[in-house]
Amino acid sequence: MEINLISDTVTKPTEGMLKAMMTTNVGDDVFKGDPTVNLLQEKVADMFGMEDALFFPSGTMANQTAIKLHTQPGDKLFCDKWAHVYNYEGGGAAFNAGVSCKLIDGDRGMFTAEQLQYAAEGRSDIHVPYSRLVCVENTTNKGGGACWDFSELEEIKKVADTFNLSYHLDGARLFNALVAKGETPKQYGALFDTISICLSKGLGAPIGSVLVGSKEHIAKALRIRKLFGGAMRQVGYLAAAGIYALDHHIERLEEDHQKAKEIGAILEKANYVKRVEPIETNIIIFYVTNDLNPADFIDTMKDKGILLTPMGEGKIRIVTHLDYTDKMHKTLLKELQAYQMLKF
Repeated sequence: MEINLISDTVTKPTEGMLKAMMTTNVGDDVFKGDPTVNLLQEKVADMFGMEDALFFPSGTMANQTAIKLHTQPGDKLFCDKWAHVYNYEGGGAAFNAGVSCKLIDGDRGMFTAEQLQYAAEGRSDIHVPYSRLVCVENTTNKGGGACWDFSELEEIKKVADTFNLSYHLDGARLFNALVAKGETPKQYGALFDTISICLSKGLGAPIGSVLVGSKEHIAKALRIRKLFGGAMRQVGYLAAAGIYALDHHIERLEEDHQKAKEIGAILEKANYVKRVEPIETNIIIFYVTNDLNPADFIDTMKDKGILLTPMGEGKIRIVTHLDYTDKMHKTLLKELQAYQMLKF
């Protein structure tokens, strides 16, 4: 039995999702003629109380499209130093939009309104880039699935308005945050100019993200998606998976969160672990002790059929997900405890 915990992107479609995919009605989405894609876009826009939405092959393309529609080459965006749009999108902000990133030294991928104020103020002459955009990631991937405080996001919005900055949310795991914090999509839709929603992580769809925003923003996004090579044809088969995920897989995210907390409780007691980051959702990041090579630990777990992710700097990541069963969970907890007894 392989226990793959490298990410929540490793899930396979459920039986119900496959049935929905294979029995849906499709058309040519380039001509806006795929009824299932149109339904998905309408559904997500309505969930967030926003005017329109657009289906994308990936979250990276959705984020990169948002950055490009809000900026011009030579502009500057603000984001946390651990933000996905800066660290894990191939330098796309510079390559695709021609913008630079002003990095803010936040905590676990989250900065404050005060920090944004400090970063945004100052000279605004011909020597410096125009400030155009603020990007926030919720939950934070590199920050261990941390959830932003919504009141802080509201304060950041005030600063953004003061400096005439657009406000984009990379919501790759936003539904994890909504479930963990008891928040609603419409709260976020009322706050941000654009939001990208990933369907292929905790929600368990095989592919796809949705960008939501105003009709003007989405009309522009449609053209940018085409420029990026993201136009798709009978993609309703994949949109059907997204609809099914939204209808059936949101509330169950709490199961992933609970398992993550139980894993964290075992690691907290392990004498080969130096520190475990606070666990709010489905991501566990922990640091092994200085006398243990993280690669050795990962290799030992791999030999037992357990796949984990190295994060550098002595950190290891575990991500719970839809395909991580109760049986797998019991096995993992047992092996984490057994490693402690064998190695120390």
